[in-house]
Amino acid sequence: MPYSALRDKQNELIRKARDGSVFIAPMSTANLASLTSGASSALVTLPTGWEDLGWTSTDGASFGRETETSDVEAFGSQEPVRSDITSDVITMEVTALETKLLTLGLYIGVDTTGIEAAATTAELRIAKPSRAANYHYRVLGLFVDEIEEGEIYLGRYMPRAKITDRAEQVYTSGDDPIQYGFTFTGYEDSTAGTSHEWLFGGPGWKALLAKMGITQDSTP
Repeated sequence: MPYSALRDKQNELIRKARDGSVFIAPMSTANLASLTSGASSALVTLPTGWEDLGWTSTDGASFGRETETSDVEAFGSQEPVRSDITSDVITMEVTALETKLLTLGLYIGVDTTGIEAAATTAELRIAKPSRAANYHYRVLGLFVDEIEEGEIYLGRYMPRAKITDRAEQVYTSGDDPIQYGFTFTGYEDSTAGTSHEWLFGGPGWKALLAKMGITQDSTP
């Protein structure tokens, strides 16, 4: 049998994130129940409390996954005879380009509730906290691809995440605007029962289920 008869390569299953946003919500916001609804697989409206970071750098959002293992070595074996995963952590890096209350609060590390600009001058002053707060957020990365049958939604949801690193900030007259770079690390949420979820949907996704080898539940 020739290789051409064995191979199963489908270019229509290659996905790209052609657009997208990173949404942030306080922990008081209910966990995301679903990404789409109805027979049309339409995108749901996010509940009150979710805010879009807005425009981000051309790098988009990048997700890292770092695992650590505990290995058992044995005499006479050149590789471990047992290996157990002891840590499995997912992070998301994103650089916001818009200067607004959301990005300022995240970058400075403050609760922006009640913060207002001065009555007469509209000046805004935000002080760095003397002790770093341990704020957690719900974070949704929502990305969009599209085929003839419609949009495909690719989501990465962290029900409990916090900022564990902030990128250097440069003030310059060059081509780059002032940027707000964040690294979010996901932690298990006791209500959601996970630290990270992959979400897929949309009319385009629905049209490709069979080709992707995914069975659809027959129960409405």
